Amino acid sequence: MSAAAVTRKAVMLVTNTLHDKPDGGRELLCKLNHDTLQSLYGEGLSLFELPRVPVRNVHQMANAFRGHIDGVDQASLSAALKVINSSGIDTVFMDGSNLGEFARTVKTRCPRVEVVTFFHNAEARFFLGAFKQRMSAKSLSVLLANYLAERKAVRFSDKRIALSQRDSLQLQSLYGRSATHIVAMALRDQVQVAPAARCLSTYPVEPYALFVGGVFYANQAGITWFVEQVVPRIDIKVCIVGRGFEGLRETLERKGKVEVIGAVDSLADWYLNAKFVVAPIFDGSGMKTKVAEALMFGRQVIGTPEAFSGYEKISGLAGVVCCSADEFVAAINGLDVSVETGLERELRAIYDAEYSQDAYRRKIALVLEGSLARIAESERPPVCSSQ
Repeated sequence: MSAAAVTRKAVMLVTNTLHDKPDGGRELLCKLNHDTLQSLYGEGLSLFELPRVPVRNVHQMANAFRGHIDGVDQASLSAALKVINSSGIDTVFMDGSNLGEFARTVKTRCPRVEVVTFFHNAEARFFLGAFKQRMSAKSLSVLLANYLAERKAVRFSDKRIALSQRDSLQLQSLYGRSATHIVAMALRDQVQVAPAARCLSTYPVEPYALFVGGVFYANQAGITWFVEQVVPRIDIKVCIVGRGFEGLRETLERKGKVEVIGAVDSLADWYLNAKFVVAPIFDGSGMKTKVAEALMFGRQVIGTPEAFSGYEKISGLAGVVCCSADEFVAAINGLDVSVETGLERELRAIYDAEYSQDAYRRKIALVLEGSLARIAESERPPVCSSQ
C-alpha cells in the first residue's frame, strides 16, 4: 500500500517523548512507530508527545491510579481534545497501553474517533515480573497503576495491536479481551550506517559471543544465571554490552571468559564482530529487540523460549532454542565458529522479510486502513461474559 493511498486520513500519534538517538527496545519501537506513521500520512499526522513525569508524592500517586501516569494529566487531555477537534482527527494511535486514560477520554468525548492502541507488552504482566524480582511498596504501586491504565486501554480501544500471540493471550487472561491484530516488532536498518572499517583494538581479537541488553530485572537475572551455569562449560568468551551493566563488573566478569563492556555509542560493530548472540531470558512480555537486531546483522541467536517469543515461526532458522544449561552448553560447543557460510545472508533475509521497516510499514498500513483482517474468532479464546 502506497503512502498516497492513505493521505486523506488525519491521524494523531500519542506517545512519550521521542528521542533522536533512542536507547533501548521500547524507545526504538516508539521512534519506528512515529516514522512509519509519518511516511504513511505525511502532513495528516499530528504528533502529541507526553513527557514522562516521575511520581514524587501521595497526591501524584493517587492520580496515577486514575491513569495520570507517564505525562497523562488533565492539561494534556484537554490539549489533545482541542487538537482532535480543530484538526478533524479520524484516528488516535496510542503508543503504549500505559496511556489507557487517554484512550478512555478520547473515546468517551469523541466517540466517532477511532482509537488504536499499540501494546509494547502486556504491561501488567511485565511489571508483575519486576515486582516479584524486587518486592516493595513502590514496585507494587507501579504494577497497580499500569494495570488500571492498561485495563482502560483494552476496554476503550477499537483496535488493539499486540506484538505476538502470547501477548494477545496475556491480555485475554488479564482483561477478558485479546488483541485485534498481531504485528511483529521491527527495527530500522542499522547495517547501512555501520562503519566500513572496524577498529580491532576496540573489540576482542579472539572469537566472542555477545549478550546485548540494558539492566532490568529479566536481563540481569538471565545473564547472571548464564555466567554461573553455562560460562564455566563453554570455550568462547562472552561480552556483555548494555547500559547499566558497568555497575555489575565485579559480579559478572570472569578473567578470560566474561567481559562487561556496558554502554556503547553503537551496537553495530559489536554485532558484526561477534560469532553469535546469546539470549538467556526467562521472564518478560513483548518481543525481544536483541533477536531482531541479531538477524539484522546476520548473527545466530542461542536463547530461551522466552527470548524467541513472537519469533516462533523462524526460531529454527534464526538459531537454537535452549531450555536448560546443558542445552546451552551443547548448542554453543557444537557451533563451528571458524567456518564461514552463507548463513549470514540467510539470517539477514529473514530480517528483510519479517522485521524490517518496510515490512512493518506495510503491516501497520493494512491495520489502520482496515485491510488486514482482525484475528479470527476461532483463533481467539472466548471473551469472558463478565467483561
